[in-house]
Amino acid sequence: MKNIWKIYILALICFIVTTSEFVIVGVLDKIASSLDISVSAAGQLITVFAVANAIGTPIVIMTLSHLDRRKVLILALSLVTIGSIMIVISSNYMLILLSRIILAVGTGVFNVTCFGIAAKLAPPEKKTGTIAILVTGFNTAIIVGLPIGRVITSMFDWKAIFWGTGTFSFLSIFIIMLTIPFIEGKKNMPFKEQLLLLKNGRVLLTFGITFGWLSGYSILYSYITPFLKNIPQMTEELISLGLFLFGLSTLFGSKFGGFLGDKIGVQKSIIGSLSVHAVVLILFSTIAVSPYIALALMVLWAASAWLTGPVQQYNVISQAPNASDVILSFNASISQFAFATGAGVGGFMVKNISLVSISRLGAVFVSLGVLSAYLSFKKSKIVTAGVEY
Repeated sequence: MKNIWKIYILALICFIVTTSEFVIVGVLDKIASSLDISVSAAGQLITVFAVANAIGTPIVIMTLSHLDRRKVLILALSLVTIGSIMIVISSNYMLILLSRIILAVGTGVFNVTCFGIAAKLAPPEKKTGTIAILVTGFNTAIIVGLPIGRVITSMFDWKAIFWGTGTFSFLSIFIIMLTIPFIEGKKNMPFKEQLLLLKNGRVLLTFGITFGWLSGYSILYSYITPFLKNIPQMTEELISLGLFLFGLSTLFGSKFGGFLGDKIGVQKSIIGSLSVHAVVLILFSTIAVSPYIALALMVLWAASAWLTGPVQQYNVISQAPNASDVILSFNASISQFAFATGAGVGGFMVKNISLVSISRLGAVFVSLGVLSAYLSFKKSKIVTAGVEY
């Protein structure tokens, strides 16, 4: 595919900007200590990012839907650069919260626009595989955001990551100018018409897949470190190894998901991966009695969870091919609300019931995603990922 190298460039930049979202998950204790706040207050930096991303991304995408896609990418990278710089120079908690809002909107708009561009540049028979390349860039940020982010923080300071994301985002503006061609935006569709997508039952069920999948994932993911520490004989070294294997498995899962979607279709890929995801979460609360069983389950969990990623992105785009950026932005909002819901529900369960309970509850949410998928596909039969619906 002649445009494949452009997709890899976008995936690399996607990795850079998404790192700004996930890096603080692994260093909340360091942030709390640095700002002299509680860990729960530091955790609000995650919540604020999620809410700002969910609300701000579709508004900006709908407002800029008529613009050249390259200009939208440049604007988004400018926001990521500004947000990163603000974090680096700020020592005030409220200013850092504001910077997280700016970062959230910039990251959300960039990622959504990238997926729309990938769908345009890829041939029909390679769409999920092409989208999987971008999902790989997204998932690589999880590796940096957890183990590597913590290593860098221990060597320098937690703000060092944002020096990096700010600098590379600024340089990426020029890379976009040189490599990404003019891609015409959509006809300027009134807000009212764009919002009508939310009245489509099949679209809402498709969003239900995203919500069930990611909220169930987030319930355990948000508290994975204390969850692992609760397992007998689990050491810090094994936790670091587990997080690293987890990150690698997300890359494998997303890449294999793209391949599987092109080969066996959207329906089988999504329902199959979500079903395995739910089963693995149940196994965490039943058989994870030793560190090595837990590490094996982490590999299966990450691979099955992120196999869903590229196939579901294509599934979302296919609901409204002529308004792909808009529907992707709505889906991005659902994703962020799902992460926030999972983190909030998980925190409630940890505080009031037990750590072990969060994996079982995660399985319930993922199972709701399976149900949404079944009902959605019942409304519209899909055999292969290359078929338009």
